[in-house]
Amino acid sequence: MPWDVAIAGLGIAGSALAIDLGRRGYSVVVFERNRFPREKPCGEGLMPVGVAILEEMGIDTRRLGAEFRGIRYYFDGRVAEGRFPASDTAGVTGRGIRRRDLDATLAQLAAQTDGVTLHTGVRVSAPLVEHGRMTGLLVEDQPVRARLVVAADGAQSRMRHALGLDRETRRKRIGMRMHFRLGAGAAQQAYVEVFLGRGHELYVTPLPGGEFLVAALVEAGALRGRVKEDFQRWWEAQPELRDRIRSAEPVSELRVTSPLSGRAQRRVLPGFVLLGDAAGFTDPLTGGGMTQALQTARMLASHLAAAREWSEAALEAYDRERETVLRDYRRVTAGMLWLARHPRLIAPALRLMQCTPLLFSHLLGVSSGMRRLFGRGPRAEIPHAAARAI
Repeated sequence: MPWDVAIAGLGIAGSALAIDLGRRGYSVVVFERNRFPREKPCGEGLMPVGVAILEEMGIDTRRLGAEFRGIRYYFDGRVAEGRFPASDTAGVTGRGIRRRDLDATLAQLAAQTDGVTLHTGVRVSAPLVEHGRMTGLLVEDQPVRARLVVAADGAQSRMRHALGLDRETRRKRIGMRMHFRLGAGAAQQAYVEVFLGRGHELYVTPLPGGEFLVAALVEAGALRGRVKEDFQRWWEAQPELRDRIRSAEPVSELRVTSPLSGRAQRRVLPGFVLLGDAAGFTDPLTGGGMTQALQTARMLASHLAAAREWSEAALEAYDRERETVLRDYRRVTAGMLWLARHPRLIAPALRLMQCTPLLFSHLLGVSSGMRRLFGRGPRAEIPHAAARAI
């Protein structure tokens, strides 16, 4: 008998979908080429909606992550600080969580979920297409059949590429990250801090155990020499960050990922769905990637549970809702990217945010999945605990 769902990729989206579907009574098999725990370059800031979803799944985020209340921006000596808005569907704090730990926690929970079978350290060779429909996966060149195939294998999805669904992206951005442990007497920040430079941004996320992440996003053309030297040059140019890092202890090596883009011509086909970053990767400037993976996985599970048949029309309905939910986030991100390309306007924009804290809070709510850009009402609701029961 075929599986109900076969998933390629055991990241946040793949694990969350497997857990949700398994709890709803479906049979799910997941294949992942890596083994856990694994390191992966990531901003590691989970927004309040993502925190609420993890808590609803039964994960104690207080143990897993460090709290932050909003975002603080720095540019040429000017600082603008915004807090997450109040919401009926989520709390007002995010969590800084090591991606290594979050992936491992979700994978462990998936492995403990009835109906879910995991295989790590295996290679998905290709999608299995028969009679114009996706019918499974070739895993180590062996067929594994399923009613539905989900590719959740990341921004540079091999499944998306194999099906000819890649769409060219014009902008080339590079990401890098390194972890540090605070020096004696140094206080942990209660904000994700964003240091805006010319052609790059630095992100500092508080983490458990007195650790913090420093990540950078940079235009490919802004690199001057060796990546590690550029990375140090950028944080050395920020007085608020320089002293903190100089007194801190490095606890991870610098890791780089590129390109920070990935788009899909289509996200659903007969018997097939692209999920998470594989479905299209929005620039991580506003930090919603991990939360969106959880949101869209939950959304797909709800659509599958509501549909009598997993027809292409049912999958298209899910995809339309996904696009609606992510549209406002993309608008805010596009605005931030435009601003980053016009440095002379950054200081006036931060001044405006300082003078209008409600507007700043609203934009943070939009970028974190808590609010719509225009109109009232939340962008997405957090399911009740009863929804976990079969």
